[in-house]
Amino acid sequence: MGLLRRLLGTSILVVIAMGMIFPMVWMIIVSLKTSPESYRSFVDLIAAPFTLSNYTDAWASDDFFGYFLNSVLVATIVTAGNILFCLWVGYAFARKRFRGKTILFASVLGVLVVPNQVIMIPLYRLMAEFGWINTYWALIIPWLITPFGIFLVRQYIASLPADIEDAARIDGASEFYILHRIVLPLSRPVLTVLAIYTFLGNWNSFLYPFLFVNDEAHRTLPVGLAFYIGKQSIDWGHLAAGAGIAAIPILVLFLLFQKKIIEGLTAGAVKE
Repeated sequence: MGLLRRLLGTSILVVIAMGMIFPMVWMIIVSLKTSPESYRSFVDLIAAPFTLSNYTDAWASDDFFGYFLNSVLVATIVTAGNILFCLWVGYAFARKRFRGKTILFASVLGVLVVPNQVIMIPLYRLMAEFGWINTYWALIIPWLITPFGIFLVRQYIASLPADIEDAARIDGASEFYILHRIVLPLSRPVLTVLAIYTFLGNWNSFLYPFLFVNDEAHRTLPVGLAFYIGKQSIDWGHLAAGAGIAAIPILVLFLLFQKKIIEGLTAGAVKE
């Protein structure tokens, strides 16, 4: 009976994994074919000759490299800002006592349930008043700190023992030293999770970059890929190739930091 359960569980996991992997495999196959929309069946598509022309064309078309660099710049700065500011604010909520702390933290939690589309028009008007439309400021400043990041870091720091921090205060350490020399190293797992989540979210962000930027000089990669979709047809080969290139940084980051991500997600799950 136990063997049957394990086989059934393994079969279910295999089916789920195949369902998750298949879109990526399909994208890669389409990106390696010339005019993939012309083939009538999946077998014909597989049998067609492979080519890298879609990748070279996508990289050379328009300002694809510029879009790529813009996405790297925006996602990197936003990620660094979230790590720093969410650490500061999360530490304050976890360790400090000040007037209005409960109300402020409740407001942070309240923002989590507000859909991004609700603030779209007010945020656009604010960016327009600041004169930040078609600038990097509109792509970076509103996202330098997020309520999810504050909540995540606050919960993690609150679970850490405060004895080390108290001992450092007795030795005369400043709050700045305690935060960056003691709390920061202990919070690396959750900060790694926050960094991956933030980078991934900003790398794939489409709505606000499309709304705030109209010129090619500041256009990010997801917005640039959208121009492969025309009114009458879709250039599937180049679109899949561009999406494949856009997925490379995310896959590399996950392969490099997957251990840290798992540590951050499971930290505190087991109590001694």
